[in-house]
Amino acid sequence: MTTNTMPAPIATNLATTHGRETADELLEVIDLTVRYGPMTAVNGVNFRVFRGEIYGLLGPNGAGKTSTLSAVEGLVKPTSGSVRVAGFDICKDGRLARANMGVQLQASSLQSDLSVVEIIRLYCGLLGVQRAAEKIQEILAEFELASYAGQRVGQLSGGQQQNVSLAIATLHDPSLVLLDEPTTGLDPQSRRRLWEHVRAMRNDGCGIVLTTHSMEEAQSVCDRIAIIDHGVIVAADTPQGLIESYRDDPRVRSFSPTGTVTLEDVFIGLTRKESHAIHST
Repeated sequence: MTTNTMPAPIATNLATTHGRETADELLEVIDLTVRYGPMTAVNGVNFRVFRGEIYGLLGPNGAGKTSTLSAVEGLVKPTSGSVRVAGFDICKDGRLARANMGVQLQASSLQSDLSVVEIIRLYCGLLGVQRAAEKIQEILAEFELASYAGQRVGQLSGGQQQNVSLAIATLHDPSLVLLDEPTTGLDPQSRRRLWEHVRAMRNDGCGIVLTTHSMEEAQSVCDRIAIIDHGVIVAADTPQGLIESYRDDPRVRSFSPTGTVTLEDVFIGLTRKESHAIHST
């Protein structure tokens, strides 16, 4: 018998952005285009992320997710368009934009010879965290790392290392957190604990951008989702909204001719071939 390890779906009324206050907007991506020489990786992408929501950015490999996130993080300069984090332009006010952002990468290169408490102390210094000693104890308790405080990071399990990585990403209490496939390789218990932390951040008003290849995970935890393919957003809505909108689409029905349509069916149906962008963000 298999056990469902997915967290319960999050109740939400964020089907659209209508009625949301501008003050609640934590990330605004406007007409973002990223080119590498003759290749266009991102082509006029638009989306917004608000306080207290988990926004999924989904797409097949090479769809433009990484380039989009790199532009949001300030690692890649947009060819055109703009990115604003908590009201700060990532190109013009990069320091202030990044001060409001935390990033957890899929593969984090943490200093393996340092202990957990040493690496948290190091990043407290790098991020200018006030009352670092208090913050360290708070983080160790919050992420259930107290019993591993003196252990070297390189000796931790994958799930424990992801906990450390998420703790570091949120040390400075950012208003926006980017999670790049955070549960890849985690066992069910570690995955469940990570999502408990993420949902707690969401409930505290943090905005979260998630990339994942698990459609089941995205359907369970995301308030809204954008599907990107060939550098453009081909669909955007709540998970259930996407399913309702495309359940009768022949591209989707071909994967579920008689059964219940899932987000994975919609994703595969819309990303098999190049599609026209639908800017419903």
